[in-house]
Amino acid sequence: MISKTYGGALQGIDAVTICVETSIEPGVNFMLVGLPDSAVKESHYRIATAIAHCGYKVPVRRIVINMAPADLRKEGSAYDLTLAMGILSASGQLGDDAEPRLGQYMMMGELSLDGRLQPIKGVLSLALEAKKQGFSGFILPEQNAAEAALVEGLRVYGVKCLVQVVEFFRGRGVLQEYESGVSAQPVCQSLDEPDFAEVQGQYFCKRALEITAAGGHNILLVGPPGAGKTMLARRLAGILPPLTQEEALETTKIYSVAGKLVSNQRLVSNRPFRDPHHTISYAALVGGGSFPQPGEISLAHNGVLFLDELPEFSRATLEVLRQPIEDRKISICRAKMRVDYPAGFMLVASMNPCPCGYYNSPDKACTCRPASISRYLGKISGPLLDRMDLHVQVLPVPFKELASDEKAESSQQIRERVVLARQRQLERFSGTSLSCNARMQARHIHQYCRLDKDSEALLAAAMQQYGFSARTYHRILKVARTIADLEGAIEIKSYHVAEAIQYRCVDKANWGQG
Repeated sequence: MISKTYGGALQGIDAVTICVETSIEPGVNFMLVGLPDSAVKESHYRIATAIAHCGYKVPVRRIVINMAPADLRKEGSAYDLTLAMGILSASGQLGDDAEPRLGQYMMMGELSLDGRLQPIKGVLSLALEAKKQGFSGFILPEQNAAEAALVEGLRVYGVKCLVQVVEFFRGRGVLQEYESGVSAQPVCQSLDEPDFAEVQGQYFCKRALEITAAGGHNILLVGPPGAGKTMLARRLAGILPPLTQEEALETTKIYSVAGKLVSNQRLVSNRPFRDPHHTISYAALVGGGSFPQPGEISLAHNGVLFLDELPEFSRATLEVLRQPIEDRKISICRAKMRVDYPAGFMLVASMNPCPCGYYNSPDKACTCRPASISRYLGKISGPLLDRMDLHVQVLPVPFKELASDEKAESSQQIRERVVLARQRQLERFSGTSLSCNARMQARHIHQYCRLDKDSEALLAAAMQQYGFSARTYHRILKVARTIADLEGAIEIKSYHVAEAIQYRCVDKANWGQG
C-alpha cells in the first residue's frame, strides 16, 4: 500500500509543498529518498521510537519513503510528523478511511522520543503555502499555532503529541482549531525604546536623521569618540513609520525562517534594528552557509542595519553590501540551488575620522600622520560611500547645551512629521512599486525631482566645486525631495537643494573643519 502525506520545504522565505509517499513491502529495510539531508535521514530512529512509545507498531518490513519533488533539498527535523503518519497509514494502522483525509491536511512537526511535538521554524511561510494549495487545515506543534493563525482563511490545529493526530485520523478524536482572537495588525513601537528627548543638543544631526527616516535614506555619521554617534543611531528606529500589515508579515516570515521569533511571538510589530559586531563574516552579514540562512541584512529588512565603527569591518564584508543596497534583495547561489532573501534595509553607519578619532576635532589634537589618515579613510570604498545618501559630521556637544534644562523634542513629535512626509510620498508614487524617495530610480528622479533655474545653478556649482559623482547628484536630488516633503512643498526650491548639499561632508575636500 502506498500512502501520501503532505508537508512543506522552505526556499528562501517562501515554502514549497512536499508530498511524502510511503510504501511498505516485504523485507527488512528503511529507505528514504528525495534529497533529504542528514537530519531528515536520522528521523527514522526518532520516529520508530516515538511510534513504539505511543503504543503503535513499527513495521518490521521494507519501508520506502519518497519525498517529492525529488530534486528539491529537504532540511531539518520538521518532517518527523509527516513521515510518521505516512508509515502508520501505509501499515494500515489508521484505518481504511484515513488515506483520503490525510490528503486534506499539511502536517509538520519534530517528534521527541516519547511522541511529543517540538516547535519548528518557518511556520508562517508553510501556513501561507498550505492556504495557497487549498489544504483544509494545517496540523503542527501547539507552540507554533499562534504564528500559523496569522494566515486568514486557514484552519490551524495545534497539537501536543503524536497520539492526538493518530486518533484524529482514526476517527476517535477531535482536534481543536486554534482561535487566536487577536488581530494580525501590527502594534506601535514600545514606549521603552530610546527617545530623542534624552539627547541634548545635536540639532543638525537630529535634523539629518529626521530626513533619513522621512525618505528611507542611508546615512553615515562621522565624528570623534563620545560625540554621540551610536546614541543617535539607536534612536532612529523610534521615529520610523509603523510597519504596515504587509511589511509586518514579510518581516515575520524572515524571522520565522531564521528561527529568531521569541517564544509565543506571533508577529514582528516593531521595525528591526540590527547592529552586528565588526568581526562578523560576510556570510553572516548577507546570508548563506552550507544550508543558506538569512543574514543580518535580511533580518534588518523593513528596518535599520547599523554598522558601528565602519572601517573596522573587513573590506570584503563591506563590499558585498553594494548590490543589496541597490537591489533590496540578496541572491545566494549554490551548486544545486539559488535562494533569494529580501534586504530592504536602511543602512546607518558610524565611523571616526581617523585612527585616533580626533582629526579636525575642536577639542583635541589629532596625533595621526596624514598617510595613516588616508589609509584609514581608504578602508571605505568610494562606491560604498556614494550609496550613502547623507554624510553627517557629529561634533561633541558643548557643556552649556549638555547642562541645559531645555526640553528636547521627543521621538513621537519627530515621528509625526516623518509619517506625514511618508504619506505624501505614497500619494505621489501611487500606482508604482515605490514607497519612499530613497527607492527612486533615474527615471523617477527625472519625473519627480525637477529643479528651477536657481536650484540647477546651485547644484551645478556644487558639482563642479566638490567633484560630485553622477550617483551623488541623484542622491542629493532624492534628499532634496524629502526635505521638501517634510515642509509640505510641492516643488523643490533652492534652499532644499542647499540643505541637501550640506549632508555630503565626506565628499568635500575640507570636511570636518567645522
